[in-house]
Parts: sequence; C-alpha cells; structure tokens
Amino acid sequence: MTDDLRTRFDTAVQGLTPGYFALVMAVGILSVGMELEGFTVLSMVLFVGCAAGFVVLGSLSLLRLVRYRHAMAEDFLDPARAFGFFTYVAGTNVLGVRMFMAGYHTVTAVLLVLTSLAWLVLGYVVPWTAVLGKSARPVLANANGTWFIWVVASQSVAVVAATLEPVAGPARDGLAVLAVICWSVGVFLYAAAGVFVAARMLLYELRPVDLNPPYWVAMGACAITVLAGARIVEMAAAPMVDVTRGLVAGASVMFWAFASWLIPVLFMVGWWRHRTHRVPLRYEATLWSMVFPLGMYAVAGIYLGRADSLPLVRWIGRVELWLAFAVCLVVFVAMCRHLVRTVFRARSG
Repeated sequence: MTDDLRTRFDTAVQGLTPGYFALVMAVGILSVGMELEGFTVLSMVLFVGCAAGFVVLGSLSLLRLVRYRHAMAEDFLDPARAFGFFTYVAGTNVLGVRMFMAGYHTVTAVLLVLTSLAWLVLGYVVPWTAVLGKSARPVLANANGTWFIWVVASQSVAVVAATLEPVAGPARDGLAVLAVICWSVGVFLYAAAGVFVAARMLLYELRPVDLNPPYWVAMGACAITVLAGARIVEMAAAPMVDVTRGLVAGASVMFWAFASWLIPVLFMVGWWRHRTHRVPLRYEATLWSMVFPLGMYAVAGIYLGRADSLPLVRWIGRVELWLAFAVCLVVFVAMCRHLVRTVFRARSG
C-alpha cells in the first residue's frame, strides 16, 4: 500500500459514519424479500453481499475504535450522528433473520443475544451522551431522521425473537415476552421520535440540504413495526402473545397504512430538494438509509398480507420489492464509483 493510498484509507476510516451499517440492513432485507418470493439465486447473491458488508464494516469499526477513539467518542456526543450506532443492532438482526432462513439457527440465536445487549446498552447510553447529558441547548435543533433508527433497532430485536420462537423449545415463552416488549417499546419510541423531529421541523429553520436521506427511516421504522407485528401475530400460543395478538394485528395494519402515506411525501420532498432547490444528488453513506425503508416496506407488506390474509397488501409488497432492488443497484454503483474516486484512485500530479 502506497503512502498516498494509506493516508486516504486512514482518512476514510476516521470519518466512517456510525450509520454505515444501513448498507447491511438494506442488502439483507432485499435478500430476505427475494427469498420469500422464490428468487433463490438472487437472494443468495444479496445474502453474500450482506454478510461481506457486515464483516468489512465490523472490521473498519473496530479499527476506528482502536486508532481513532476520539472520533468515535465525538459521534456519541453528536445528536445528529449518535443514533446511527443503532444501525449495528438493526443490521446484525437483519443478517440474523437471513441466517435463520438459510438454516443457521444457532448463529441467529447468538446474534440475537449480542444485539439485545447492544440495544439495551445503546438505548441508555446514546440518549444520555447525545441528548440529555449535553449542556448546550437547544438539542432539539439537531433532531433528524436518524433518531428513528432507535425504533428500527427495537423492532429488529422483536423480529428476530419472533423468528426464533418456533424452534426455541423451552425458551419459546421467553422469546415471546422479548418480542412483545421490544415491539411495544418501539411503538412508543416512534411516537417520541416523531414528536421531536416534527418539533424541530416546525420550530427551526429547515433548509433543503437538511432534508437528507435518513428522513426515509421514518417510513422504514413504520415498516419494520409492521413486520415485527406480523411475525408476532404468527407466533404460537403464549401468555404474552395471546393477550396482545389482536392489538398487534390491528396496529400493524395502521402502521402499514401510515407508511404507505409517507412514501409519496418522501418522494416529493426529494423532488423539492434536488429539482426545485438544486441540491446536488451525489453519493453519501446515508443513501443506504433510503434503500432499507423501501426494502423493509416490501417485506413488511408480504408478511402482513400473509399473516392477516390481505392479498392487496401482499401484492403491493411484491411490486415495491423490485423498486427497492433497482434503487439498491443505483446506490451500489454510486458507492463503488465514490470509493474508487476518493480512496483507491491515485491522485495525479
């Protein structure tokens, strides 16, 4: 490795955004969707990409922790970036679901233990370091779409718990409790994040450049709440599930309806941002935060249509799956070009 390449690599590692695991989330959920629809080869390609992304990003994150600990600490103190750490939880759980579908049940169980602990720790650390523990006010001015990733992480734990439940034996009741608790916490967190982000948009100047791709996570958080609810509805009889099944099923349909309403709004915001106000559309890591919600909406619709016997919802999910795949390809190509241009291509002169 040349000195110039090493310098650019170190710079990229130091500036690695904590939300980059959204790539794992996006590719993984598309792999799940393709497997559900019977496109096995394409699903396997995406599965390999998801696993490779997880290993690469995990290694880079550990390297960043060792060599640039101060940069990672600054991310924890930044309300605009800190909630991106929850993408590790969500990305790992999406990979865990796909592992389960491939027959690696034990691996999925181990990943669930790790992500449950990470979700619990981050759920107390991030709000304190980034929001409650800051002396500078107003913190609300920094609220943005990444705050909804906390919701996604919560619901991802519920999804994996519900996925493992049929093969868990004596641990089935415990997984049912975990799934319902995380789903319920996620619902309340969605309401809280929605209030904070809406207040920021109403009370402070909102420039076109501020409406970046992470705002799509507002829809993705709805969609994964639908998926988690659909998986809970499908679970076998258990005390915690039995008393909430009807509530979860009804709420899931409501969240699906709201997610459906949000999609045109988000597309119009993108048009207003890039066409009306000429904000350049170039690659940034947060674009994966747009791919994941599209894929999650598709998978959520497929599952909800099956769980609640809603064929129209399932059909919409199938159509959305291919839209999400097309967007994923565009973002992937843009990422490759960005990496070649900024890291691997030698500077002239």
